[in-house]
Amino acid sequence: MYIANVLQPLIDACQWILEFWHDLIGGSWGWAIIFMTFTVRLAILPLTFKGVKSMQRLQTLQPEIKKLQERYKDDKQRMNQEVMAFYQREKVNPLGSCLPLALQIPFFISLFYLLRSPEFKADIASNPSFGPIPDLAEKITDPVLLGVLIVLYVGTQLAASAVTAISADPTQRRIMFALPFVFVIFIVNFVITIRQKPTAT
Repeated sequence: MYIANVLQPLIDACQWILEFWHDLIGGSWGWAIIFMTFTVRLAILPLTFKGVKSMQRLQTLQPEIKKLQERYKDDKQRMNQEVMAFYQREKVNPLGSCLPLALQIPFFISLFYLLRSPEFKADIASNPSFGPIPDLAEKITDPVLLGVLIVLYVGTQLAASAVTAISADPTQRRIMFALPFVFVIFIVNFVITIRQKPTAT
């Protein structure tokens, strides 16, 4: 599969991190997955700080941006061009604050492939369950459990966004709070596609 081939280095990295935490904490694959998530968060922490600085920088530039918007309010295309040129002159990326959240998606997809691989299923054969999840290597068929996990994902992402978006302007806050819901749609569609593909071939 093309996506799996492209993400293979990241899948291998996820497998190495999982095995490291599994061996370190005494054999729980569930906790290894949780600690791998923390590892990913720590790895992108510098980008998170950079995103916060970008938001703070944009906040200080808001008066100038509003002047441009007022000056070219009758010409939307010119206004957008002038605003983007202003961002380039000031070396500010208006979407920089969203990058840490977006970078997590390849890790989630890689973890999905890793958990479905025959090698991983063989590794966890003696320790497949974790809490309410009966089998970490199989898809969740219980709609209640699936809904709870989605709510937990969205809730944690919104909490993280709330912390980093304190100094953001209203547009950035809306984008950051909307991204977790958008990612849920992509993840659900991705899972459905993966599940249907074997039956279609």
